[in-house]
Amino acid sequence: MLYLVGLGLGDAKDITVKGLEAVRRCRRVYLEAYTSVLTVGKEALEEFYGKELILADREMVEQEADSLLKEADVSDVAFLVVGDPFGATTHSDLVLRAVKLGIPYKVIHNASIMNAVGCCGLQLYNFGETVSIVFWTDTWKPESFFDKIEKNRQSGMHTLCLLDIKVKEQSLENLMKGRKIYEPPRYMSVNQAAEQLLAIIQNRRFQGENPEVTENTICVGLARVGALDEKIASGTLQQMSTVELGAPLHSLIVTGTMHPLELEMLKLFSVDSSSFETNACQRTT
Repeated sequence: MLYLVGLGLGDAKDITVKGLEAVRRCRRVYLEAYTSVLTVGKEALEEFYGKELILADREMVEQEADSLLKEADVSDVAFLVVGDPFGATTHSDLVLRAVKLGIPYKVIHNASIMNAVGCCGLQLYNFGETVSIVFWTDTWKPESFFDKIEKNRQSGMHTLCLLDIKVKEQSLENLMKGRKIYEPPRYMSVNQAAEQLLAIIQNRRFQGENPEVTENTICVGLARVGALDEKIASGTLQQMSTVELGAPLHSLIVTGTMHPLELEMLKLFSVDSSSFETNACQRTT
């Protein structure tokens, strides 16, 4: 049996009882280590689970999945994912590979950022399409995610923005030369995401457009959701570019039309209550 086990968002104790039971009876246990990150390290998980964990990076999961599934037809193998197992499409691919090999599988779900964002008070059924904001480079500055945010906002919907993670990435030079040398891990902050959105707004105006999202659009910054030191801040997009939320992982929400109850909840986390009132009241139902 192949078990895909969600670990939740906080620390080692966020695994479900069902998930922990599965992990402890497995012969091999892999820890997916590139789509997200917990607030504790591999060693803390091993101590709590009572199992040695094998780190599974992107290369292993995407290019060496058959070795990961080896002997899963005659023994139990677990694949641990921060959040919920299906928070990334990569894991659907793993299920399809298992099915083709005749390996039965079981999914044990857990909380993910997709539903835990409700902690800020915005109602989950008022969210539109989720987008990913990627790190820009000097030569690559995509804006397609902004169009999706605009479309959501025009429909009155909020947008959850998942922020880029760079783990075990190679520089272009090392990649071209086939050198297994990797860049230090990088995690996009709310500040960086906001700065990129502000740059896109300026660019759109330069092109004669009138963006739906502006510097004064109310946004929500979230950091380490589910952890003891979780942090939430609400304010304008401009304020999100300077707010200090600390260590990763971060997420950003661009609000749409807000219900009065949503507005009351966001006030609890406002970085500047006076400016929050002025800008938030522009988009309430």
